[in-house]
Amino acid sequence: MYVIVILALIAGFLALRLYSVLGKRTGHEQEPALRPAEERAKVTVLQPRPAPETGGDSVRLSEGLIIPGAENGVRALIAADRSFDVPQFVEGAKSAYRMVLEAFWRGDRDELAWLCDSDVFASFQEAIAAREAEGHVLDNRLVRIEKAQIVEASLNGRIAEVALRFEADIAAVTRDKDGNVVAGSLTDAVGTNDIWTFTRDIRSADPNWKLSETDEAA
Repeated sequence: MYVIVILALIAGFLALRLYSVLGKRTGHEQEPALRPAEERAKVTVLQPRPAPETGGDSVRLSEGLIIPGAENGVRALIAADRSFDVPQFVEGAKSAYRMVLEAFWRGDRDELAWLCDSDVFASFQEAIAAREAEGHVLDNRLVRIEKAQIVEASLNGRIAEVALRFEADIAAVTRDKDGNVVAGSLTDAVGTNDIWTFTRDIRSADPNWKLSETDEAA
């Protein structure tokens, strides 16, 4: 199925849990408009790829994708899971970022349940229900992702966690049940900065990561 289009990462593996509250940040609720289901890429949620046969420091080579303070954590993760590929993971995370936002905007509970852990999903459900009760519809568009960078990585037993900072531009509009604009504008994109954390049991046969936490970046 979607194999988590979220992982355009195609090889990263990210089981995303989602925005604890999508509501934690006002900009996100009005981001890019969602694409038709049939147009959504079907990619595996950060599905790991075979470990490279050649040696080399993949952390050192991933310049710009990892902040210095997160390098040790990424090295520990790679040592425990040789299939973890930084560039592919980051690309997959960017796809996941887009897919989660679009699923939330269109109120797609099934896709969110698949992309997020139970706590994050519950928060999304609550926000969607509140929006529906008011008769509001989000007409948002993710204009571009300016940057996606790993800011923290850790391995606690068999549980891996990777947090990324996303800097993006989003055009957001909220409409009422009659299609009238209640708030926002599709002509003016707003810059957003978020930190999303993805979690996965590295010993699990399931290669997917889940969005386990979302927060607004400082």
